[in-house]
Amino acid sequence: MNIIIKDINISYTMFGAGKDVLLLHGWGQNKEMMLPIGKKLENFRITILDLPGFGFSSEPTTSYNIYEYTEIVHEFVEKLGLKNPIVIGHSFGGRIGIIYASKYSVDKLILFGAPCIRDRKPSTKEKMLKTIKKIPGTKMLVEVAKNYIGSRDYKKATSIMRNILVNTINEDLSDCARKINAPTILIWGTNDTEAPLVDALKLEKLLKDGALIKIDGASHYAYLEHLEYVVKIIKSFIGGN
Repeated sequence: MNIIIKDINISYTMFGAGKDVLLLHGWGQNKEMMLPIGKKLENFRITILDLPGFGFSSEPTTSYNIYEYTEIVHEFVEKLGLKNPIVIGHSFGGRIGIIYASKYSVDKLILFGAPCIRDRKPSTKEKMLKTIKKIPGTKMLVEVAKNYIGSRDYKKATSIMRNILVNTINEDLSDCARKINAPTILIWGTNDTEAPLVDALKLEKLLKDGALIKIDGASHYAYLEHLEYVVKIIKSFIGGN
């Protein structure tokens, strides 16, 4: 299924009946990555979209920031008539979920490996890139350096999506987290290198009604590596069989 939101063609899947559950995938992924969770949640109406620039959804024509992505999601929710949804987000999708829940009506919020606070020190490679940028006449060298220094996600992205990724990772969402009123659980792998466990501990402290559940030995994709266990946690939290 498809719907047009702000001139962007959004691909989505909807199935089931009952209370609305909205699933938001991570960076560089698509709705298929969240489908294993959705299929396990009986007695709910499940909606999963390809966020702009991923899967079968078209790219934004300008370099959106994460707040603009959140507004796309909000308009999507409004147009499809989702009511006070339970929001489940992984990584990038979880960051959107944090902003969304801070502004709009959400029944409950579930986050997998969703970094919120940006207080880390720049790496040696990042410091090197900043130094190169200050040297006159090195524009081409900077682009080469970005390809060398950048993360896997950055290297794979188009020019616009690279700008969006930079916009996204530089946002600190602490203030948004403090505004969330909905009950929230964080499900985190202790071996997550993309969003280290320390991020989860900091985020938990910001939430009014939040709890952290650690999965020993799991990675950034803990929700897939321990699918049955994670589904049991979710069902206990939101209700259902």
